[in-house]
Amino acid sequence: MIGRAGFLVTIALRHLARRRRQTAVAVSGVAVGVGFFLAVSALMVGSQNDFIEQLIDAAPHIIISDELRSPSPQPGVRVFGKGAVALHGYKVRNEVRGIKDWQAIVSAANSVSGAVASPSLTGGVTLRLGGHDEAIGIVGVEPEIEKKISTIEDKLRVGHLHDLETTQGGIIIGEDLAKRLGVQVGDIVAATSSSSSGRSMRVVGLFKKGQTQLSSGTGYVLLREAQSLLGRPFIINRIGVKLADPYAAEAVAARLESRFGYKAESWQERSADFLSLLVTRNVIMYSVVSAILLVASFGIYTVVSNNVSDKRRDIAIMRSIGFSESDLQFIFVVEGLVLAIIGVLFGWLLGYGLMTILGSLRFPIGGDVEHIPLDRSARQYAIAALVSFLAGSLAAWLPARKAARVDPVDILRGAV
Repeated sequence: MIGRAGFLVTIALRHLARRRRQTAVAVSGVAVGVGFFLAVSALMVGSQNDFIEQLIDAAPHIIISDELRSPSPQPGVRVFGKGAVALHGYKVRNEVRGIKDWQAIVSAANSVSGAVASPSLTGGVTLRLGGHDEAIGIVGVEPEIEKKISTIEDKLRVGHLHDLETTQGGIIIGEDLAKRLGVQVGDIVAATSSSSSGRSMRVVGLFKKGQTQLSSGTGYVLLREAQSLLGRPFIINRIGVKLADPYAAEAVAARLESRFGYKAESWQERSADFLSLLVTRNVIMYSVVSAILLVASFGIYTVVSNNVSDKRRDIAIMRSIGFSESDLQFIFVVEGLVLAIIGVLFGWLLGYGLMTILGSLRFPIGGDVEHIPLDRSARQYAIAALVSFLAGSLAAWLPARKAARVDPVDILRGAV
């Protein structure tokens, strides 16, 4: 069986060798298609992966806030809700904001394998310097814990997160805000809130410009400083949780919310709109790049189809001396696969070169030099090869099927 298959493969190779120009054109078409498939898919998938990583790293994987998805009903409604009584003018009972028994929630989150939970307090304050006021939202954190759940440390142009612990009244703000206030690291600004008469804060760090994850109107302070400044001692209203597996965030958030009642948002829930857009984007991307390879397969179809047309008499002779229909189909399908294999190999080289060029491009953004994110994984090469082989096999099988149905008697008699 191996000897017969080898003989049929030899015939297919000789057919291709005798039509070198057409063979070279077909191989070039496949190579160009594979090369640009790799470049486009690496660019699109790489940018998508980078975007998802930024979504994951922009904030903790799970954020537990002092909100309830279904607020508890007011006492009057709860007592007389089912009675034939109309309630008017009763005083609405407001819940005191803040997470109750937050230590238990932090403990439960930390019990998840590889998880780290960080309590924090957020609120609004006004920074004042020389008659210039800027309203910002402050986040009170424990620096050593916060560094484990967020990438804030990497976003600092000047200073470190632990400087909040070593400096009394330290605050970290964005470069844009510092420019508007006219302050630098080490300068002192006045901070006031609705619950305090004001106090002095010293700037100990600056966020880089252009950080989409951090608002220009956000400042970080020590947790106890925020509690004092906002007049909320021992209170927190936010718990951030980082997991070893970010994609387990939805399940863990659901468990924590069902157990403690407070709203627990996973990063997938916060970014649901963006993630749904990525699905549509992927469909469009793979449709376009697959069309590139499909067009390239027409070169294979042309070569095999021309071989079938030129070898009709030879095909008739082969049928008459004992070659079966499956033998003839095998010969011409092998021709298409050989063209696809050679084209894929050259296409891999072309794609690697294009990705190298794209990866070497440098873009100055926000004072830093950025590179285009690319996905150079073996998966992209495998997808390109698989699609090329499928398209090449189909392109070769169509004329091969026609060749196998040739009636040798008609051809030898000159009827066709």
